[in-house]
Amino acid sequence: MFYISYLLGWKYGFLSTIIPTAFRIYLGGEHVVIGVMQSILLPFAVGSFFHHKKAFKPPFTIANMRHMLSVFLCYQLLRILIIICMDSVDLHPVFWRGMFETIAVITIFLMWNDVSRNLLLRKELEYNSRHDSMTNLYNIRYFRTNVEGIRRDNIPYVIAMFDVDDFKKYNDTHGHPAGDSVLRTIGHLLRENMRREDIFARYGGEEFIICFSNIRDMEIAVNVAERFRRKVEDHPFMGEETQPKGQLTISIGVSNLSDGKTLDVMIGEADQMLYKAKNLGRNRTMW
Repeated sequence: MFYISYLLGWKYGFLSTIIPTAFRIYLGGEHVVIGVMQSILLPFAVGSFFHHKKAFKPPFTIANMRHMLSVFLCYQLLRILIIICMDSVDLHPVFWRGMFETIAVITIFLMWNDVSRNLLLRKELEYNSRHDSMTNLYNIRYFRTNVEGIRRDNIPYVIAMFDVDDFKKYNDTHGHPAGDSVLRTIGHLLRENMRREDIFARYGGEEFIICFSNIRDMEIAVNVAERFRRKVEDHPFMGEETQPKGQLTISIGVSNLSDGKTLDVMIGEADQMLYKAKNLGRNRTMW
């Protein structure tokens, strides 16, 4: 009861007391009430009182062993005091019972922490295998996996590619940490402005890729891409006044509709349009 209440909170702790309480009452005896108070209600109350709600993140909660032991020892001392005050008993069995319970609780917490750490590690590995560490967007490998699924389902889509205009000049002027901050901000703007059904990723360097899925009219994809280009243009990036046109901007190239074409062909089309946008003066969307 202490373990459940301390780790999971009073609601789960209360549920864990129902069956033991009913069983203790069923056993009967002249010390039923005292037994329920000492062995069930007291550990439930102490554990619930010291439960850290903010630290409880199932199934990945890592218990603070030092804090847990301190609380559990306080519970044991409180229980011994109640036993002494309510009845004259031999303290030896009480002491050994307390030692056994302490060892049991420590073992349970160590097992819980070990399982939680393994789950956290697995979750982190899965996340890193899918995401770019700089922007926290999908990486290109996971992007390809998702788009190939769309293609197999015969869902029409459009590919767009964009990169940051004159990014090398920005990096040379303000340093790579500032450039990294720009990439992270663009990733944030992507998450805010793309549609729910769209897939986007960092392609590499300062280049990004978008899949506009379930698109049957090119105008829809172009309008979403152009709206995003303006969002980046209007965003106040640090030090953008040093850029050639006084703003940090992006150029976007948009492919044609998929129409049964492979993803590599679509990427090639979008890349050609991006190259055209660069040649025509940058900060524009071409399709």
